[in-house]
Formats: sequence, structure tokens, C-alpha cells
Amino acid sequence: MSDAGVLVANLGTPDAPTPAAVRRFLAEFLWDRRVVDLPRLPWWLILNGIVLPLRPRRSARAYRKIWTDAGSPLMIGTQAVVTALERRLAAFISPVPAIAMGMTYGNPSIAAALEPLRAAGIRRLVVLPLYPQYSRTTTASVMDRVQAAIVRWPAPPELSVIEDYHAEPDYIAAIAGSIAARGTRTSAEQHLLFSFHGIPRRNADAGDPYGAQCQATARLVADRLALPPGQWSIAFQSRVGGARWLDPYTEERLAALGRDGVRELSAICPGFAVDCLETLEEIAIRGRATFLAAGGHRFDYIRALNDDPAQIDCFARLVAARVEAGRMQ
Repeated sequence: MSDAGVLVANLGTPDAPTPAAVRRFLAEFLWDRRVVDLPRLPWWLILNGIVLPLRPRRSARAYRKIWTDAGSPLMIGTQAVVTALERRLAAFISPVPAIAMGMTYGNPSIAAALEPLRAAGIRRLVVLPLYPQYSRTTTASVMDRVQAAIVRWPAPPELSVIEDYHAEPDYIAAIAGSIAARGTRTSAEQHLLFSFHGIPRRNADAGDPYGAQCQATARLVADRLALPPGQWSIAFQSRVGGARWLDPYTEERLAALGRDGVRELSAICPGFAVDCLETLEEIAIRGRATFLAAGGHRFDYIRALNDDPAQIDCFARLVAARVEAGRMQ
């Protein structure tokens, strides 16, 4: 048996598309200092007095639009990635390390996911957050929970974290391949939009590399596809509150493209490893409506890579390299 373990981590999802379940999820998510770094007392009053009484019902309606008989798309997609990765790793490394799946918020928690690895006596832990681009609001939150869990172990494992893979050639090739497979073209009336999740501008100004890594990902994909300048662009979605976030904002960009004569728009979200609320509802449903209402004629959402073999191969190579590096030390 391998003495290494792998944790695949994602953001998380409510247990059900109901206001009560969404409220529990949002209460945990929005109380994280990595996500909202406002002073605690004022934020507690806003969160419990305004946000949690109002937002869960609206968010639950959005979740119901994408929920499947098998459950949350994010949960289903993450489980599929873990299953495919476990199988694929056999081609890269032997013995195959044990793999666990944990969520930063909701179930299964990272602490619960790590427990079987602790019981197995692993000495090395490779952490793969499913975030191509690093941000303190995502990857750092994963590591907060990993550290809080393993500090209680009698013998904490050696850690190796895949902090980002935004410029990995395999990842860029996988994204480019998914675009090419849809027959996406660009011209004066056709456009490709890369939409990434946003973060507050103050985070970027404080040194968070997320925005720069998003720009790099899009540029590398566009270069690989030889896309003409001006026929692809970048925007940032999921903005909340009144503070300035990374821009341009996706909703505004979609409307502007429709008004400016773009008839056919393809949108892809390379910041999401698996499809979720932000891709399936915010972009594929609401984004489509925004573009068409502004004058566009055709909208194509290019799905996340999910368990596409090209993405799984990328993950397998990254994980196997970290496991092998640990063996050599």
C-alpha cells in the first residue's frame, strides 16, 4: 500500500435546494474570513440581520433550476473527478494512493474526508484544490481546514499542495480542446468570452494573484487556438455587494457584446473544474438571457471539463509528480 494520500477539495454545495439548507451553507461560507474580511461584529450584524434572512430563498430558487435527480451538479461532478482520477493514476504511479474528497463548506467536510486517510496511517498528503487559479478566498481556505484537521493527528503527514495549475500545458490544451470540439469560431459577429469568478478589487490590490492568473489562462488558450485579437475577451462574474470587484463584469460585458453587433457568442468558465451554480445557472441560463435580450442571436455555453479525460490526465500527472517527489526525499 502507498504511504501517501490525496485530498481532492472543492468549494461545496448545499445539501438540498431548499432555503433552510442554503441558509446553513451560506452561514458557513460567508463567515469565513478568507471570503469576507470585514470586521467581525459589523459583518455578523449584516450577515444575520440582512443576508441570511433574505438571500437563501432567492438562492434556493436558482439551485432548483440546475438540481438533478442525483443531486447537486457540483457534488456529482467532483465525485466523478475523484473516481476517474483514482482509475487514471494507475497509469502514472504504483501503488495508487488513497483518494478522499472534501468540501471547504458543507458536506463532506475536509476534516471528515481526511479521517480515513489518518486511519490508514498515511505519512504524506497531496492536496488538489479544484481551482485552476490561486486565490486566498479559495485555495487558502482549503489549506486553513486541512491544517486545522491534521494538527490534531498524532503524527501529521508531510504536506504537498497543488496551489494552482492555471498555466499547465495539459490544462491549457484541455480547455482549448473543449472549445475546438464545439466548433467555436470567431469573426466580427462571433465572439468567445472567458468568464471567471470575481474577487474584490481590494484583494487583488493587496497581492492576491488570482486576477493575473485568470488573464494568463485566457491568453494562453487564445494563443493556442490562434484567436484573433478583439474576437475574444475576459470578464468576471458573481459580484456581490457594493464594493468594486475585478472587472469588466460578465453581465455588463454580455449586454455590451449583444448591443455591439455580436450575433453568436460562446462562453466558457475556465476557473471552474466542474459545473456548478455559477456556470449552469448564472452563465448558461441568466447569461444567455442577458445576451439575447441585448440583441444577440445565439449563445453557446461550453461546459466545464468535469471528468473529461484530458482534465483527468492533467490532474493525474500533477498528483503523481508530487507523490514521486515525496518518495525521493
